[in-house]
Amino acid sequence: MSKKVCMVVAYHPFLDARIFKKEAKSLQKKGYNVTMIVPRKNGHLFDIDGTPFTKSFRNKVFTHEGIKIVTYDSESCRNHLNKVLNTEDVWEKQGFNNPLTKLAIQEDADIYHTHEYLSLFAGIGIKRLIKKRKGKHVKLIYDSHELTPDPLDPRYSEEKRKILEQKLLYMLEEVDYIITVSDSIKSWYIAHKPNVPVEVIYNSPPLTKDYAPKKFDNAEFITCYVGNVDAKRGNKDKVIGISEICSKAIDFQFKIIGGTRFGDSFLIPKHLQNVIQLTGWVDYHSIPKHMKDADVGWIDIDDVNQSLNRDYSLPNKFFSYLNNGIPVLVNKCHEMEDFIRKHQCGFVVDKTQATAQDFADALIFLHNNKSKLTQMSQNARKVMERLYSWEKMEDRLFQIYQHLGN
Repeated sequence: MSKKVCMVVAYHPFLDARIFKKEAKSLQKKGYNVTMIVPRKNGHLFDIDGTPFTKSFRNKVFTHEGIKIVTYDSESCRNHLNKVLNTEDVWEKQGFNNPLTKLAIQEDADIYHTHEYLSLFAGIGIKRLIKKRKGKHVKLIYDSHELTPDPLDPRYSEEKRKILEQKLLYMLEEVDYIITVSDSIKSWYIAHKPNVPVEVIYNSPPLTKDYAPKKFDNAEFITCYVGNVDAKRGNKDKVIGISEICSKAIDFQFKIIGGTRFGDSFLIPKHLQNVIQLTGWVDYHSIPKHMKDADVGWIDIDDVNQSLNRDYSLPNKFFSYLNNGIPVLVNKCHEMEDFIRKHQCGFVVDKTQATAQDFADALIFLHNNKSKLTQMSQNARKVMERLYSWEKMEDRLFQIYQHLGN
């Protein structure tokens, strides 16, 4: 009989690349029976760009690509899950009395896989209540997509960060395995909770199957960016500034795969409309096709001193670039800088807050040094094949689940 897995989600979209496209689908392929408990907001599920699904996925329970999806209204859980900051008697009386926890318990799974600070809190309730009511010992995974609370996050006061950290460390006593996304975050958990096993599963894609080594012999030089272009990521002003500077010096294109989220817009100046190309949001599996003509992949980690998570990040796009043999251009930040310098697969602008001019200077330098770019490209693809592809991460995931199933 196959083991039953329940993914417990507090706010990620149900089609999230890490949760649904990679982890849930890989576990399903391995023979696990996978259910996801996912939130609706204002009655809707949302696509990866924030667009609400209005004509599809309307049933409370449905099956998508073989994965059972159980939905709940996030508004009905917010007050309960926020009780994590209260005392333990409030946890038992109010915090665990919420739809997310109740629906997850009804699944009667063997392993519960949580993905956020608040879904971890729900997971503590799930584990305790199943043991209390059924005498069953279920396994609990905390998949820490980032470090919460971030010790440097200015959104919270020092006092609140301290309370959040205390509650996290207390909850981790009941966690059977921690999964996270970078070695620096893993080190933080080992330092604070050395008794809980922890593994890194990078946000890397499956190997591109029809990959062909890049020749960098086109006259046009294409810089690629994958993901959101909003107030927090994919700085619009820098995209425009880089395009302005580079297009005057070389035959330049800035290709954005993704772009604005639902309800937002990106107004491209008229004189740059032939320079900046927006593909819009594309299917996860078609990203490599849209990257085929790219020469460099751009990541801007701005205000790195304001957030430990930004300094520790290894985002999806980072591995997508490498997977397609695209050297990465990034400003100075701990985790990506270490990776690039170790594997010689990109270029680091030596500033924590790089300007459009800084990035443009680096791009023009790379354009004028094609042999260096070619070597970086070869290194990028080789390191993905050897160490970091999703196929390698999938093996790590299976080993964790095998360990928990014993």
